[in-house]
Amino acid sequence: MSGLQSTESDFLNQLTQIIEDNISNEQFGVSELANKIGMSRSNLLRKIKKLTNLSVSQFIRQIRLKNAMDLLKQDSFTVSEVSYKVGFGSTSYFIKCFREFYGFPPGEVDSNYEAYDNSIQKPIATKKRTITIITSAIFVFVLFALLFNIFKPVSTSTKTSQKKSIAVLPFKNDSNDSTNIYFINGVMESILSNLQKIENLKVISRTSVEKYRNSSKSIPELANELNVDYFVEGSGQKVGDNILLNIQLIEAESDNHLWAEQFNKKITDIFKLQNDVAKNIADKIEVIVTPEEEERIDKLPTNNPIAYDYFLKGLDHLHKETSDGLIKSIDYFEQAISHDDKFTRAYANIAIAYYYLDLFLAEKQYSTLINEFSEKAMLLDSEQPESLIAKGLSYMNTSEYKMALPYLEKALEYSPNSASIINTLSDFYTSYVPNTQKYLEYALKGAQLDIAANDSITASYIYLHISNAFMQTGFTKEAEKNINKSLDYNPKNLFSEYLKAFILFAKNNDLQKTKKLLIKEFEKDTTRLDLMQEIGKIYYYMRDYENSYTYYNKLVTIRDNQKLGVYKHEDSKIGYVYEKMGEKAKSEELFNSYLEYAQNDTSIYKSLSLAVYYAHKNDQEKAIEYLKLFTKEENFQYWVLLFFKIDPLVDNIKDLPEFNEAYNTLETNFWEHHNSIKKSLEEKGLLN
Repeated sequence: MSGLQSTESDFLNQLTQIIEDNISNEQFGVSELANKIGMSRSNLLRKIKKLTNLSVSQFIRQIRLKNAMDLLKQDSFTVSEVSYKVGFGSTSYFIKCFREFYGFPPGEVDSNYEAYDNSIQKPIATKKRTITIITSAIFVFVLFALLFNIFKPVSTSTKTSQKKSIAVLPFKNDSNDSTNIYFINGVMESILSNLQKIENLKVISRTSVEKYRNSSKSIPELANELNVDYFVEGSGQKVGDNILLNIQLIEAESDNHLWAEQFNKKITDIFKLQNDVAKNIADKIEVIVTPEEEERIDKLPTNNPIAYDYFLKGLDHLHKETSDGLIKSIDYFEQAISHDDKFTRAYANIAIAYYYLDLFLAEKQYSTLINEFSEKAMLLDSEQPESLIAKGLSYMNTSEYKMALPYLEKALEYSPNSASIINTLSDFYTSYVPNTQKYLEYALKGAQLDIAANDSITASYIYLHISNAFMQTGFTKEAEKNINKSLDYNPKNLFSEYLKAFILFAKNNDLQKTKKLLIKEFEKDTTRLDLMQEIGKIYYYMRDYENSYTYYNKLVTIRDNQKLGVYKHEDSKIGYVYEKMGEKAKSEELFNSYLEYAQNDTSIYKSLSLAVYYAHKNDQEKAIEYLKLFTKEENFQYWVLLFFKIDPLVDNIKDLPEFNEAYNTLETNFWEHHNSIKKSLEEKGLLN
């Protein structure tokens, strides 16, 4: 045996002895072993992984199981007694682990051990030399088994190659004072936020776990719904300047408590407490935290407990996602700043709140304030995810979408598990800077963090989002599958029925059927502007301009009266219908609006929009020129292929050879890109 092998064997023997000295201590885990051996958690994890291909907890568990076998062979203890002697707090979990490792339950050791042990029994020999040779061979075999078999999992589940996953359940307020709920929620969210900064961990979103605030479901039931490996439960109360907090970490599969601790701290210690809890959790589940991630976790939001208290109240109102909640949140964030004028997250969240107040207004009211507060947040801390989100949203507010993108992507880099950032990027790539591949990828990633255990209505909208992303990239089968899931969760989701009508059109090219399905949904809610627009458009494609005008005119009247800046990209179609109905002035107004929109469009569709405009003006040369420019694109939506050829606006050019050539190029580009997306998603495990 080489010196290196001897050193490695000595190291494993030393670890084994330490574990056996603490074998009955259920709480003896990774941190305790690292302290005893004098190594950092990360270094111990890496070394054990290298030598045995096991995690440290698996290594410890298998030493416990080996000792359990020795005790069971003595036939002096019950299975339950043995389980506690070797540090298993749950007998049922001990039996499960024993069976997985040895292939039979601990109660059948007598009848099974001899067969199990035959491979390492020493055969009887008469010659000393023969015994020596056989004994040496057995030693080598046992060492080989120790390093390469015993320390390998008996069975490898699909989860071993995936990130470990965790859900932080809503913390309970132990106080009779219900007004303290915001504080306990804030502590929970801070711990969640810190865990989201660890790239090597999948963290279920806050919105996904909120459903379980008052749930009586067991941990195994929750694990089945959320598909996670671990849970964090907590409760606490704020009493004057003190906080009493109870935290426990639970392994989902076994319902075994891996760690539990009660904290009685001053409010001034809350920041360090939240950070330490997150790092403790990462340690117990053996997730490697990089130095950069640890530095971000250790960063304190403020040193002022009064400012922090106001901040948590602001977050509580911000999460209500109502106009009133947004306004109240701004007031609390401003009070936080009055007690700490360097409170980065407070500045950032004011900008975010103003952005959402401005979101649906045609004329923005808060652009200056959004920019002012986001700039202040960036100056204070340009690596804070909220600062980057706020700055990105400030550019989106002023329609400078390409300027927003680097900030949003950098925010995700610093908080890689944030479902809200992932979903913002998903929306960004479908609504603002269209990119079908990235839209689909982020939609699927967001669903991994956000879909599990949402209430049926929220789940329905998530599947709607995924279906739309699949449809835009030409995955009709997957789109239909997900839209049906959406409707299974909520049969009353009118948006899903609306999308399903277009998915079916992609399959059958039947405009008449599509129209009937859309009208059926519109009759359920005749205030829906989106359906007014879509029904008008289907009649337009059918060249039934009179019926198209009925719906388009309702839309335009409401849009004008309420000063809504919606559907500007459809003004060419609407203008064409007004023209056909003899309303020349209004038609001209709408075409001018469309031209302004097209000229200012920074997306990949600018050339296509201008091609449509000039085709209608019968400027064939310009129309074909812009259409040829658009053929350089590949990442456009499937709807272009489905509807462009039947659009009345291109009647003046559709019989030209150049038009058909350009369309064929678009078709080729699209399907080549579709195949590329499919391969990429399969490689990333995002496409089943």
